[in-house]
Amino acid sequence: MKCNSNPAPLIVSTAILCAMSEIIFLVEQAPEGGFSARALEASIFTQAATTEELHIRVRDAVRCHFDESDAPKMIRLHFVRDEVIAA
Repeated sequence: MKCNSNPAPLIVSTAILCAMSEIIFLVEQAPEGGFSARALEASIFTQAATTEELHIRVRDAVRCHFDESDAPKMIRLHFVRDEVIAA
């Protein structure tokens, strides 16, 4: 796959992978315990019991998903927490 030299993300999904210098994962606490992480720009999902284990599993999932030449240089974990309060 030959990548466009334009650094902005492109609409075509394979081009997004070429232009990617970072991949962002949305991380949430799983109802049964632990954490789930879902990539926003690629079809990658993983789960882990602890944040340390999550780091290992996310790195492994990214390595498995991308060719070495197309892999993002940085992985960003965005932790999301829902909080319900009384009105």
